[in-house]
Amino acid sequence: DPDRFGTTYCDQGGFLHDADRFDPGFFGISPREALAMDPQQRLLLETAWEAFERAGIDPADLRGSLTGAFIGGSAGDYAVTGDSGEGHAVTGTIPSILSGRLAYVFGLEGPAVTVDTACSSSLVALHQAAQSLRTGETTLALAGGVTVMATPAGFIAFSRQRALAADGRSKAFSDAADGMALAEGVGLLVLERLSDAQRLGHPVLAVLRGSAINSDGASNGLSAPNGRSQQRLIRQALANARLRPSDVDAVEAHGTGTALGDPIEAGALQAVYGADRDPAAPLWLGSVKSNIGHSQSAAGVASVIKMVQALRNGTLPPTLHAEAPSTHVDWSAGTVRLLTSPVDWPAGDRPRRCAVSSFGISGTNAHVLLEEAPAPMPDTGSGPAAGGPPVSGLTSTESPREERARDLRAQEGRHREQAHSPASGASQSNTVPWVLSARTPAALRALAGNLAEVGADPVDVGFSLLTSRSLLEHRAVVLGEHRAGLAALAENRLAGSVVEGTADVSGRTVFVFPGQGAQWAGMGARLLAESPLFAERMAECAAALASCVDWSPLEVVRAGRELDRVDVVQPVSWAVMVSLAAVWESFGVTADAVVGHSQGEIAAAVVSGALSLADGARVVALRSRAIGARLAGAGGMVSVALPAAEVEPLLGAEVSIAAVNSPRSTVVSGDPAALDDLLARLAAEHVRARRIQVDYASHSAHVELLREDLAGSLAGIAPRAAAVPFYSTLTGEPIDTSTMDADYWFRNLREQVRFQTAISALLDTDHRAFLEISPHPVLNLAVQEIAEETGDPVVVTGTLRRGKDSLERVHTSLAEAYVRGVPVDWSGCFAGTGARRVDLPTYPFDHDSYWQTATKSQPAGGPDTSWAALDAADPA
Repeated sequence: DPDRFGTTYCDQGGFLHDADRFDPGFFGISPREALAMDPQQRLLLETAWEAFERAGIDPADLRGSLTGAFIGGSAGDYAVTGDSGEGHAVTGTIPSILSGRLAYVFGLEGPAVTVDTACSSSLVALHQAAQSLRTGETTLALAGGVTVMATPAGFIAFSRQRALAADGRSKAFSDAADGMALAEGVGLLVLERLSDAQRLGHPVLAVLRGSAINSDGASNGLSAPNGRSQQRLIRQALANARLRPSDVDAVEAHGTGTALGDPIEAGALQAVYGADRDPAAPLWLGSVKSNIGHSQSAAGVASVIKMVQALRNGTLPPTLHAEAPSTHVDWSAGTVRLLTSPVDWPAGDRPRRCAVSSFGISGTNAHVLLEEAPAPMPDTGSGPAAGGPPVSGLTSTESPREERARDLRAQEGRHREQAHSPASGASQSNTVPWVLSARTPAALRALAGNLAEVGADPVDVGFSLLTSRSLLEHRAVVLGEHRAGLAALAENRLAGSVVEGTADVSGRTVFVFPGQGAQWAGMGARLLAESPLFAERMAECAAALASCVDWSPLEVVRAGRELDRVDVVQPVSWAVMVSLAAVWESFGVTADAVVGHSQGEIAAAVVSGALSLADGARVVALRSRAIGARLAGAGGMVSVALPAAEVEPLLGAEVSIAAVNSPRSTVVSGDPAALDDLLARLAAEHVRARRIQVDYASHSAHVELLREDLAGSLAGIAPRAAAVPFYSTLTGEPIDTSTMDADYWFRNLREQVRFQTAISALLDTDHRAFLEISPHPVLNLAVQEIAEETGDPVVVTGTLRRGKDSLERVHTSLAEAYVRGVPVDWSGCFAGTGARRVDLPTYPFDHDSYWQTATKSQPAGGPDTSWAALDAADPA
């Protein structure tokens, strides 16, 4: 029916075929609400997340910031029924919610503005965002637009006006121009003051040099363009940018391909840019609408994206369907040339610049001027994101413990920078962690698969993942052979180079220091060579021990000597544990409490600040010497897999309970013959038990022999209040560490170890992460058994493993804690590597279809805007 629909009726356009797809769970939105949401809102949420990631910004960091959302958009025609839940239908398609939803979901507290000036909406939004940044009202801004045509209403309306090209192709500035082509789209730009972007290391794709907006005013028709207003607009924008017309190389025009609008726009460009221009440097003219159609509220941002990419690639792309320039334009009136084929756009002696125009059907016009990005500032991987000094200049509120951890991170970073300087020839490409996270296991696997296609340097990939991606609940850390690890993760296969888990634990962190039994010959030797911080702390411990022993713990570790003397094994174990704690702290993992088992309390006391390093060395060296001299050879200890209450009736006078480790693990000590008899009886009852490799009976009456010796040798120690709560396994509860004098260290060896009681007290005070700081985990199982009794979710991990003492093993232990929710600062791994940010695949959303179809009949007398009605209309 030509009279009804017009002779240019068209059923073709540029469609977002996946406009119904959305991942509501990622944004904390229920499926029911997602169904009621305007698809324009859904597209903006996902596009905003991707835009932040591409800008090297963790979206989570923006919560509560003065980040603005300036969105071009209009009321959608998405059908929302009234049964989608209270409030959902109300907010589903209101235009203001386009920006408001972004602010709400991301927690942005700058301006949230939805702009509706029809076709110029997104460019007007860009202008407003820039103004907000310049005044300081906003520190960061999202600007762009979105259009989704849920029904054919737009096609019908513009067909009636005979404004659509019959073949669905916009032929901007062509002699064959016969109307526009409608399209859908979404586009967002992240804007920041240039100085801020450079300071923060964010990639700069282009510079918004200036902009202006105005109105056609009282022209020859509400929707008709006004050439004089366009000229005035261009001059305003040039003045705002402090540029001359000859400073601009190209213009991305509004260029819809209509017989009325294109000649007026070309005339305005000729008048301002083309007059008195050097013929050797013409103004090049194009329109992205010839490629994708007129994306309406997103049209301006589409043009900006096109020209930013042209700046980055050094080529001006052609305008399609314009082989013959329009004869309605006097091209001889100035030096303006239509881009009918690609034109090289190389860098020259001045910055390359271009302009973008958008003209709204409402009469609101916008013109912006873009300039190529300045040369990037060097990014050495040692800035704020890689462990460098803070950039904000805010007053520090760090506690002494946090300050020490920060100093250790910086110290380790300096060590790494020296160890991996270009002159050293060393490479960390196989030791840096790749940290991945996602909302769901499926998305985590998809992310791994996408990353496998990235061909950038492994150090750059790891650095980029660390500095520009949000930390989500499903996590994986890929170490060693990254490609093989990614393949295993993507295929849901186990691999030694991958640590995967869910961050289901939140609570305080405990450093757990074991007693004797974790040692092994050569423990820490590789780490001495691979971690300068560990080596330095070990050297400090050796210096502290030097006045008490005639051997060096460094030599013992490096030589891999057997640790068969108590007066050697205990001081060496102490030094290794104290040094391993410093390594954990250098990764930002600090203790909220410490607990030690038997002699492990000496290391715990030093790490907590209860004892100085010198006093700790004195306690461990002198006490272990006394054990070797007075107790060695006269006793023994046995671990029994039974509760203490079931073990006690089995004991005679010569054997006593030495330690209650867990509901299923008890240690006894006493005379060797009595222990042999106990082992035989337990074996007959099929009870698991084993002899501990010591020849003395700690935590028994045997220790009474040392009371006077230790009172004298340890009389000079000066305990002090700890910086970190100290949970004593002597009392089973937190104690005032200033009371940890010589008598305490005697009782620590003499009395029963109440490890289970202390761990239970820690669990009762919301401690959930238990990190065993040792060369081999010996207490992990006990902690897990205690937590199982209470039902508390915990993460329990060690540090090194028997025969595995490399830096990669430390990274694996860090990863085991990290994937369960313990905060880890991985940035030190990249210090001194020259790491730089590279483009990575954006988040792989778990999409499903959310599309609601109106079931109610159309209002009486209203147009039928269904696709079926349009298809039934024959344009012929």
